Amino acid sequence: MRIKLPDDLKIYIACGKTDMRKSIDGLAAIVIQNFKLDPFENSLFLFCGGKKDRIKALLWEGDGFLLMYKRLENGAFQWPRTSDEVREITPQQFRWLIEGLSIDQKKVIRKIENKVII
Repeated sequence: MRIKLPDDLKIYIACGKTDMRKSIDGLAAIVIQNFKLDPFENSLFLFCGGKKDRIKALLWEGDGFLLMYKRLENGAFQWPRTSDEVREITPQQFRWLIEGLSIDQKKVIRKIENKVII
């Protein structure tokens, strides 16, 4: 993805499959009713259809909603299908997802939070 996202942006994915016929109002209603979140906050909400080859993203820009749509010509997104819940992901997990990788990488070297030199 070539669009630069703000550093303070929260990113949420709607696990499971979403009816991709929904547009801005329908996706915003899912965010409010199903996930109890505010679609007007500084957040990007991602939704995936049943084929897993296309996603929609919903973002409030302060003066209106931006609806983005990506369709893969070859392959599928590694979308979590475990339940109908929302999950917050990191910008790194977002990049993995867009690149066709799973957001739950098993061999990621985690950053160390507390640094102490003895």
